[in-house]
Amino acid sequence: MNKHATLFTIHRFLAAHIPESTEHKSTKIYVACFFSTIKSSLHKNLILKIRSSQKMSIPALLVLADGSVFHGTSVGYNGNTSGEVVFNTAMTGYQEILTDTSYTKQIVTLTYPHIGNTGANREDVESDKIRAAGLIIRDLPLLHSNFRAEESLQEYLVRNETVAIADIDTRRLTRILRDKGAQAGAILTGDNATVEQAQKLIAEFGSMVGKDLAKEVTCSMPYEWKEGEWALGEGFRQPETPLHVAVYDFGVKTNILRMLAQRGCRLTVFPAQTPAAYVLASNPDGVFLSNGPGDPEPCDYAINAIREILATKKPVFGICLGHQLLGLASGAKTSKMPFGHHGANHPVQELARGRVMITSQNHGFQVDENTLPENVRVTHRSLFDGTVQGIELTNQSAFSFQGHPEASPGPHDVGYLFDKFVANIKAIKG
Repeated sequence: MNKHATLFTIHRFLAAHIPESTEHKSTKIYVACFFSTIKSSLHKNLILKIRSSQKMSIPALLVLADGSVFHGTSVGYNGNTSGEVVFNTAMTGYQEILTDTSYTKQIVTLTYPHIGNTGANREDVESDKIRAAGLIIRDLPLLHSNFRAEESLQEYLVRNETVAIADIDTRRLTRILRDKGAQAGAILTGDNATVEQAQKLIAEFGSMVGKDLAKEVTCSMPYEWKEGEWALGEGFRQPETPLHVAVYDFGVKTNILRMLAQRGCRLTVFPAQTPAAYVLASNPDGVFLSNGPGDPEPCDYAINAIREILATKKPVFGICLGHQLLGLASGAKTSKMPFGHHGANHPVQELARGRVMITSQNHGFQVDENTLPENVRVTHRSLFDGTVQGIELTNQSAFSFQGHPEASPGPHDVGYLFDKFVANIKAIKG
C-alpha cells in the first residue's frame, strides 16, 4: 500500500470513529486539516520530483515585433525560432495543430491554459512532422494520461526539434495580438538569451505578406492515397475507391485525404508546381485544391494551373489556401487579415439555407468580396467578422470553403462539402 492509500485509510477510520456530537466537531476539523496538510506535502514533493526529472528549469524568452517581452520556461527543444505569432482558441487537438502544414513559419499560441494532458502518439498527425515554427502555452501538465499516448508533449516537441515556451500570461499575449494584429516574434531559450538577439531574428523574418510557402512544403513527387478515416479499434480503414481525384498539394492535411478516400476517391497527389496538362493527363474525375501556408498571391503557378483546369469544366473543390487560389483564378483578389481565424469554434452561416455551423478555421488571408466577378457568388459567411467563407462559380461545378470541413481538430458540421464534391463528380461522370 502506498503512502496516499495508507493516509486515506487512517483518515477514513478516524473520521468514522469520532462521535458526531458538538464537542467532537473541532476534533473532526483538526483531523481533516491534519491529513489534508500531509497529503498536500506529499503531492508537492511528487511535483518537485517530476519537475526535476523533466528538467523544466531552462529559461525562455518571447519577444514580439511591437516590443512586448515575456519571460517563461522552455518546454521544448533548446534553441531559437522566429515566425508570425498567432493564437488558436481550440481546447483540444494540439498535436494536429502542430503538424498542420498551414502553420509553417508561424508560432502558435494556444489560449486554453492546460496543454499536453493527453500526450502524443503516431496517429494524430496531419503531416510527417511538426510544421509550426514554435509553440506558446500557459501551462504544461506534469503528467499526461491517455490510453493512446506514446510520449509526453514535451518529449514530442524535443524529438521534433520544436522550440516552445510555457509559464507566460497567454491572456495578455492574446489581447495584444487581438488589438494589434498577428505580428512577427521570436522565442529564445537559455540563460544567455537577450531581447536584442530576438529583435534581430524578428527583423530577419519580416512579414507573411508576399511569402510563397506552398512550393516549400509540397511533396516532391506524385503519390497515390487510398487510406480512409480512423475508427476506434479498427485504425485507418481501407474503403473502396471507384472515383479518381487529382489533389494539388499546397500543404495538404492527411485527414483531408482520408475524408476524400472514405467517400470513394482514389487520390493522386501532385506537387504544387505541377502543370495543369500533366495533372489532366492522369484523367481525373475531379480536382481538389488543398490547404497550405503563406500568401496566395505569389502562387502564379497554381493560379494559372487552376484557370486551365476550370476551362475543362471538371469538378473542382478547394479548402483554405485552395479556396483563396480558386478566388484568384476566377478574377478576385485576396488580402491579409488583422489576426486571422484560428480555432475550432467559429460560427459560419450557409447563406442558401440560413444554416449556422460551428467550424474549424486556420487562415490569415481572405478572399475580398468586393472584387468577386459576376460568375462567382458567396455561399458561406463568417458570423464573427462577416468575411467570405465560401464561394461557388455559377456557370460550372467549382466551389471552395475557407475553413476546414475535415476538422482535425474541430467539429464536423461542414463535412457535407466533401459529399457535395463527390456528388458533383458523379453527376458529371454519369
